Amino acid sequence: MDGILHTLDILMFAVACVLLLTGFPVAFTLAGVALLFALVGTFFGASISLGAIPSRIFGTMTNETLIAVPLFIFMGVMLERSKVAEELLETMGRLFGRMPGGLGLAVIVVGALLAASTGIVGATVVTMGLLSLPTMLRNGYSPRIACGSIAASGTLGQIIPPSIVLVFLADQLSNAYQTAQREMGNWSPDPFSVGDLFAGALLPGLALVGLYIIYQLFVAFTQPHKAPPMKSEGAAPSLSQVLHALVPPIALIIAVLGSILMGIATPTEAAAVGAVGALLLAGYRLHEEKPWPIYLAVLSLVGLLFLTSFVDLRVARTEIPPVDQAGIYAASALCVVLAYGMLVALYRVFSENVLVPVMQSTTQITCMVFVILIGATFFSLIFRDLGGEELVQEALTGLPGGALGAIIVVMAVMFVLGFFLDFLEIVFVVVPLVAPVLLQLEMPNGEPMSPAWLGVMMAVNLQTSFLTPPFGFALFYLRGVAPPSVKTSDIYYGIIPFVLIQVLMLAILWYMPELATWLPKVIYG
Repeated sequence: MDGILHTLDILMFAVACVLLLTGFPVAFTLAGVALLFALVGTFFGASISLGAIPSRIFGTMTNETLIAVPLFIFMGVMLERSKVAEELLETMGRLFGRMPGGLGLAVIVVGALLAASTGIVGATVVTMGLLSLPTMLRNGYSPRIACGSIAASGTLGQIIPPSIVLVFLADQLSNAYQTAQREMGNWSPDPFSVGDLFAGALLPGLALVGLYIIYQLFVAFTQPHKAPPMKSEGAAPSLSQVLHALVPPIALIIAVLGSILMGIATPTEAAAVGAVGALLLAGYRLHEEKPWPIYLAVLSLVGLLFLTSFVDLRVARTEIPPVDQAGIYAASALCVVLAYGMLVALYRVFSENVLVPVMQSTTQITCMVFVILIGATFFSLIFRDLGGEELVQEALTGLPGGALGAIIVVMAVMFVLGFFLDFLEIVFVVVPLVAPVLLQLEMPNGEPMSPAWLGVMMAVNLQTSFLTPPFGFALFYLRGVAPPSVKTSDIYYGIIPFVLIQVLMLAILWYMPELATWLPKVIYG
């Protein structure tokens, strides 16, 4: 019986992959294949818990952590429409352009800033492709270097927090970590949260940006004809212009990521802060001649974050000390000012025909993600009922090399799947199957497997799925906006060095796991 069920597991996974490659909708493919094999498994005597599906879906949809997803999506789409990226690219291009490889450096710096403030790959790649690629080609850049730089920089939003990928990975790894700890006899494990993974991904994300920059400088100085200095196209930006371009996105990054890492707000609360901040920034950029309502709203938002950190603002208490009472009154006043600024910003983005497209895009992306999540939940549950969890555990623990062999195989499988599948399918289908087994092993330094380290390894690996043909979405986005003179082969060849850098980053994380585990320990203990 077990042999038949294990065969059904393997066949179920293979059928799902084949159907996904043929272009069927992901969510319906996963749910349909799961239902089909649930019926087959029942015929062979397997105990299929179809009755658990509604409660699992209900648990997923009421997960407070996942509320951050539509808020982060709204933040990214709103920032895309608020012209932040255009000003950043223009200013950084003029600032770095006169040095060898300067335009490439500007693209990477802007990509990192947009990654930390928007986290949406498509918007970043399209924006930089429209604005930077013609300038780079006009100044004599190699099409391969230019395309590779733009595509790779646009994918930084998958590893630099706050990132939607990290939110989903943290949610899946949290469940897997609890399961692994129970299997090891620990019935009260420490919780693992999105904040832990954000903290773990910060330093590797910045290290990856550093490797990109080193590669750009290496090309600029060893092959200067491929990345020449920019020809004179206007004066260098003044300090005020640089600050005008840099301060708003950096302030938003500090407000969102800083509030999470400092323990002021949960990731969901920080996502709400980011959504409000993006709305205020868009309202300011669309009507800079009347900034005071936005300024007051931003100051109110900062004041509320400050009060939340030092004053207990709960009103449902029998006794409220005078200091807390004063804080509650002050917070109420600040909320009124913030609401006024938000109403002004909403009116501005609505009158400029920005709000409706932003809401439509946010709704479409959010619905797509959660429908896929429901289908993947269905698939994972049936796969486990057919004995897939035991099959995966036997396969991974039986590999030569112990933890090294298991990690290498899982990373290789995820890397290959990234050629054909989107990161969402890999996160929702593969991670729940392999993570409970991997989290029972040891890291290279002999310590128990850290979910933060494993999550960062997976995130860096998944980032390459946007860069690898034939279904790398960053390549599609760039091909759609690149001029006809740029060949598709130029885009494909251009990303090869950056994919190798991703693999190098995985090797660095393997030999230096502290890069992903040090900051979470410092912040959260």
